[in-house]
Parts: sequence; structure tokens; C-alpha cells
Amino acid sequence: MGEQDAPVWKDEPLPGTVWVGCCGFPKARATYYRHFNVVEIQQTFYRLPEVATAQRWRAEAPPHFVFTLKAWQLITHEVDSPTYRRSGIAAPETLRGRCGAFRPTPEVDEAWTRTLQFARALHATVVVFQCPARFTPTPQHVADLRAFFQRIERDALLLAWEPRGDWPDALVRALCHELELIHCVDPFQRQPVYGTPAYFRLHGRTGYRYQYTDADLEQLDDWCKAQAAVYCLFNNVTMWEDALRFQRRVEVAP
Repeated sequence: MGEQDAPVWKDEPLPGTVWVGCCGFPKARATYYRHFNVVEIQQTFYRLPEVATAQRWRAEAPPHFVFTLKAWQLITHEVDSPTYRRSGIAAPETLRGRCGAFRPTPEVDEAWTRTLQFARALHATVVVFQCPARFTPTPQHVADLRAFFQRIERDALLLAWEPRGDWPDALVRALCHELELIHCVDPFQRQPVYGTPAYFRLHGRTGYRYQYTDADLEQLDDWCKAQAAVYCLFNNVTMWEDALRFQRRVEVAP
């Protein structure tokens, strides 16, 4: 990578920094940039866009706008996951046993290489590894997760791991400490046990169609104040409205 292509990583966040935004662009990008200072890119999970797309998004965004993104599902999800319907892969069944669950395979390693290339072009700060509930803390899963994060190149990226299965806090804390990961959570479902800045993904208390109440946002504000710095990304049907409401609360807080 030439000097002109080197990523420009963000400085260390100031204490108390709260980034508020959405998982994806619920409005036109130009409109979004006028209201928020961070977005989590979702397309990279389903079907990884071309690097030129990342370069275009970076160029059109304000200089200090922050991008995060989800890692490509070939790293985390089995090919029989319903999410592969949007993958654009012609015959995903041919990858059975080769992709997902952080397997030590050339396919998983290539999926990370391409995700990293996109993150570099976007000058992203965080990559989120969202795991399905079926990724449980079996010895094989733990071994493959550990081996993956020990062998990959990560540049200056922060890597956030969102386990969905029944992972004990003590095991999550130990793995995150060992592998330098942020424990990514929906704080209404569980509290983070390791990592700074914290990374909150808000999926709706009862599902995607849930709209957060004022009391919910007050509770979220309290959780944010307990963190040195935190990303708050809304991922529900009213994400635009809820994120704006929460951002106003954060901005007017003493």
C-alpha cells in the first residue's frame, strides 16, 4: 500500500465522547451527514461492496465523519444462514463447511482480507463481528475464534465482537482481554464486560419495530455516562428519529 493510500486513523477519543448514529443510512447520505457524525455500514455484512465505493463514501463525507462497519458474514455465519439470501453468491452451498464460525480456512481469511481492504479505503475506526446465536461457546468455537484474531492483520482498527449465544461474562472478558477486542452489546440485553470505547448496538427492546421511549433513552444516557467513551448505533425501524432524540439529549447534557 502506497503512502497516498495509507489510512488516516482517528485520534484517541476524549473522555466522555459519545458517537450517536444509525446502523445503515435511513436517509440519503447527504442528509445523514448533516445530522450525525457516525454511521455503521451494513452492506459489508451481506455483500461486500467494491473498494471504489468506500473511497467515494469517504470522499463525500465531512472530514471528521466516523465510519464503522460490520465484517462480512462469510467470517461469522454458516452458509445456511438466511442472511446469505442477500449475499449475491451464486451457489453458497458449495461453501458449506468452509465459511462462518471463524473457521481456519482460506475462504474465511480471504473474506477478512477483503473486509480489511474496504475498511482501509473507508478510513473506518471499528469493525464489528456480529455472531449468530448458534455460535455457542464450544471448545471448537473458542479455539477457532482465538486462532482467527491471533493471525489476522488489523492495522490500527478497533475490533468489536458481538456474541449472541449463551457466552458467560467471565469467558467473554477473558477472550476480549487476550485478543484485544471490544465486547459489543445491546445494553438493554446485557452490559459490556470489556473494552474502551464501548460499542452499543440498539436493536429494539422487543425487536426491530420497537421505538425507544424517553425513559429508555434516559437509561441509555446513564449507561453511556458510565463509559469512558461509547458508540451508540440504533438499529430499529425508528432508528432515525430515536437517534436524533438521543443525540439531542447527549448534546444538552451538562
